[in-house]
Amino acid sequence: MVLAAGAEQAVKRRRFPRLNLLLLTGGLLFAAMLIALFGLPLVVPLDPEALDYAMILTGPSAEHWLGTDALGRDLLARIVYGGHNSLMIGASVMAVTAVAGTVIGLLAGTIRKLDGLLMRSMDVLMAFPALLLALAILAAFGNTALNVVLALSLVYIPRTARIVRGEALVLREQTYVEAAEAIGVSRPRVLFVHILPGILPALMVQETFLFAYAILGEAGLSFVGLGLQPPEPSWGNILGEARSSFQQASWLIVYPGLALGLTVLSLNLLGDGLGQAIDPKRRQR
Repeated sequence: MVLAAGAEQAVKRRRFPRLNLLLLTGGLLFAAMLIALFGLPLVVPLDPEALDYAMILTGPSAEHWLGTDALGRDLLARIVYGGHNSLMIGASVMAVTAVAGTVIGLLAGTIRKLDGLLMRSMDVLMAFPALLLALAILAAFGNTALNVVLALSLVYIPRTARIVRGEALVLREQTYVEAAEAIGVSRPRVLFVHILPGILPALMVQETFLFAYAILGEAGLSFVGLGLQPPEPSWGNILGEARSSFQQASWLIVYPGLALGLTVLSLNLLGDGLGQAIDPKRRQR
């Protein structure tokens, strides 16, 4: 009994240390970013649009912890509130792609007559470079926050749809699904009660990565001037505004870039950790 217990503990130690490390590191890092972004305004007065012409392009100091930009605005305040906007857009894109991509993938994976039409439509969207397609959509319809969300969602929906379709193709052949169809269970119930729960683990992993992609996509669009428009801050337009003065004020690039990089890194670690937790083959490796 003692030997069996020891062997079981050894297997657990061998199987889960990397998984725990990835999830723990990603979770703690993302939680730290959320606490900093949403907790700082509660304890420190921050105004991202306040102008101080006497403090233009001054470095980090007791008054301005991360320095100021070319208009004398506090960089810390702009990073914090820009993070609010970037995360809001990223979360909105993740939600839209999860819902729309799941519906399209379920229909394509379970209804053969719709499979070709839906997947060829997704292939057309995926044929264009993601950022280029989003730029074209924003140039045509305007660069409001809502249009940024819609443009990025349209770009990333095919990725979710393909993942869901692949899982649905496997699950529809399972015995319990065939049994449900044989006894006359309605198709919507088969889709959302018998097939969808089996897809959720893979969907969670995919959407974690898409959250990071959406934040990077919004930053890229805002950097070139087609995302959120100043004075409304986002990490992308903060970096875009710094192009003309970063040689004499390096903090304008370093700190917002660090915030963006750490947030994306934490989400990638979370996604990788979830993938190892859900996929037994990856977990064993």
